[in-house]
Amino acid sequence: MVPLSMAALVASSPGQTFGVSIFNEPMRLSLGLSYGELTAAYMLGTLIGALPITYVGWLMDRHGIRLTTLITLTLFCIACVVTSFAQGWVTLAISFTLLRMLGPGALGFTSGNTLPYWFERRLGMVEGIRLFGMAAAMLFIPTINLWMLSAFGWRGSYALLGITIWCIAFPLFYFNYRNRPEDVGQRLDGGSPDSDDHLPADFWWGLTLEQAGSTFSFWVVAAGSACFSLVHTAIFFCVVPIFQERGLTDQDAAVALTAFAGSLAVMQLIGGTLADHLPSRFLLAVGLAGMATGVFVINSTTSASTATFATGLLGASQGVFFGAAQPLWARYFGRRHLGKIRGVLATMNVASSSLGPLVAGVTHDVTGEFGLSLLTFAVIPVPIAFLSLWATPPRRHQVALVDREPVQPATARAA
Repeated sequence: MVPLSMAALVASSPGQTFGVSIFNEPMRLSLGLSYGELTAAYMLGTLIGALPITYVGWLMDRHGIRLTTLITLTLFCIACVVTSFAQGWVTLAISFTLLRMLGPGALGFTSGNTLPYWFERRLGMVEGIRLFGMAAAMLFIPTINLWMLSAFGWRGSYALLGITIWCIAFPLFYFNYRNRPEDVGQRLDGGSPDSDDHLPADFWWGLTLEQAGSTFSFWVVAAGSACFSLVHTAIFFCVVPIFQERGLTDQDAAVALTAFAGSLAVMQLIGGTLADHLPSRFLLAVGLAGMATGVFVINSTTSASTATFATGLLGASQGVFFGAAQPLWARYFGRRHLGKIRGVLATMNVASSSLGPLVAGVTHDVTGEFGLSLLTFAVIPVPIAFLSLWATPPRRHQVALVDREPVQPATARAA
């Protein structure tokens, strides 16, 4: 299940910012759009695409992760083919909506909700491995997209991506994806049925969305996650002009992106492992403080080496934060309503990622540079990092737990 959840996340790449960005310029020229029109289509598509993700969480809670993943994957691959037929701003905005909603939105969401049903003690470590796969994919997917662009054009590339991903991933998921360990004769954390490692009696406990939303920790961690989506999407969507404004080259930007992906890959694995042994709130604060520092250094740098260090720091800080945040949701709020809870979180993250490039672009249009937006992005994480130190697990007796009785997943209820 660990490699399958990694594969689901990597399969969403054609809808991720680092996957779309390679095709931005040929799309814009082919459709006769300005930079503002292209950015507006991307922002609108991302914002609208964020809205249904909470419903995907409800479907997952009701019908299981396997069926939800198969349907989401199929619809996403259809969206890739639809994108290849875009003829103007309206159809491009529709295409971006489908790509963002079904790729990093729904498919990334189902990937992120798979492992909490299979692991408890080692959840942080395996979440780090899952995210490591995506970070590693960032190292080679842009190169593959560039090759496809030169060979097939952006239309042919998106059609080919949709068909290829479905032909490979759908059979793989159909025959191997399962909802819970009992479906394949295993127990939590990979134990065998005859082992002494039994499922905890309260494993299926869970706060409702309303109960989780009444806690301080929910909003602090959600704000930190949304902050990463806002800041990193803005910086990497505009990374080339930001570097050029500081006297650096396109090649410097490419090297910096590689440094980001490499440090992200390593630190997500380390951060997830640390989350199994250290209080999550300290790791959250370190990650947010690191992001603030990295953005501040990018804003003030005129050196390629310093810029590369800064983007590496951004990758490391994101790895530490999400290494701690990913397993936190199941450990703090339980698994019974995990789909709805993380669906709201995913909606917030995708929506905030849509605002980042807009803030950077509008600020540049008004001031003539990216300095003000970068300074703003460096300040925003600081108070959230401070508040994260108090993001402790909610005490169950402080919340009216209506759903105390153990519950089994949808597949078990159906059986």
